[in-house]
Amino acid sequence: MPSGPPAEPPEELTSPPAYEAAWRFTAPALESSVPQARHAVRDLLTEQRVPVAADIMDGLLLIVSELVTNAVQHAALLSPEIAVELTIGPNWLRVAVEDNHPYRPKALEADEGDVGGRGLWLVKVLTAQAGGKCDVEHTASGGKAIWAELPLAPLATSPPRFP
Repeated sequence: MPSGPPAEPPEELTSPPAYEAAWRFTAPALESSVPQARHAVRDLLTEQRVPVAADIMDGLLLIVSELVTNAVQHAALLSPEIAVELTIGPNWLRVAVEDNHPYRPKALEADEGDVGGRGLWLVKVLTAQAGGKCDVEHTASGGKAIWAELPLAPLATSPPRFP
């Protein structure tokens, strides 16, 4: 029986996936930035070959749209530019939208007939359904960053139990 230190695992088992990284881009606080941000996030994930499940990707792109829309609609006067940051870990991703407006929004449920007002509430619901988390943080510049962190794959669900 050989003695000595255990063999090192192959490098491909110890090195992080190639897609782990963080990207940040800025955009003007204009309505046209909403689809541009959504497409930029989708294209980046595709180019980096990040293994995002289809339903997580759909939720993520809706979250990006909602967060950028909120920044454009509510922060543009004090923040003519917004930043979108995408951070990817081994089994999760996090998107954050930052602006320079100090107001910290609250997630409110809107009535069925309301045209708007559901954006942040929808982000919280989508994030929770995926098994993720979201929050609002103040930035060093006095603004805020609203972020959502999602798993790359949906959480396994238990089959329904019947009495």
